[in-house]
Amino acid sequence: MAGGDRGTRTEEGVLLPPGQHLVRGWPVSHYGPVPRFRPERWDLRITGATADGDEHRWNLEELSLLPHTTVVADLHCATGPTSTGHEWFGVPARLMLELVPPAARVTQVMAWAEYGYGANLRLCDLTSRRSLLATHHQGDPLTAEHGAPLRLVVPHLYGYKGPKWLRSLEYLTEDRRGFWEERGYHRIGDVWREQRYSHQEEPDGNP
Repeated sequence: MAGGDRGTRTEEGVLLPPGQHLVRGWPVSHYGPVPRFRPERWDLRITGATADGDEHRWNLEELSLLPHTTVVADLHCATGPTSTGHEWFGVPARLMLELVPPAARVTQVMAWAEYGYGANLRLCDLTSRRSLLATHHQGDPLTAEHGAPLRLVVPHLYGYKGPKWLRSLEYLTEDRRGFWEERGYHRIGDVWREQRYSHQEEPDGNP
């Protein structure tokens, strides 16, 4: 794990990223109300600078027919709490990029959720083998407060980079800040490099 030697171990032997502390259970944290799920209207879209210039979409049934995988990963909040041992099940993010290739000039992706919430990520963050479009947690479908029917999980980044209630991925040809990034959070958000806040940024994106 990149930068893992900078972390600390708890009494239970759990390795935590720098500046994080262990919490029990799975705290609920999000901005704004829980959206009402309307399955007949729901779809996932890939938009922006796609290689073929088209927008692509999947309804829930179509998404369920895609290959799925399981990833066990911790969840890190930029304010400090870490909860561990989450078993996520869903569609690998890299598979979506293979199904809808981005144009050659794409370097960034905006992950859009309900209410217009957006989180910007580098393309390489989504091609990680552990990045997932999760539909299930610990073997059960996600609950509404935890992002049902779909949430983005990017284990090496802070939680604000993994929107609940995911609705679309927009391919970008230049960097653009998302909701929390516009409000002072780091545009990369690597937990092992402790990239929490925008004042840590350098022009090359390093802390």
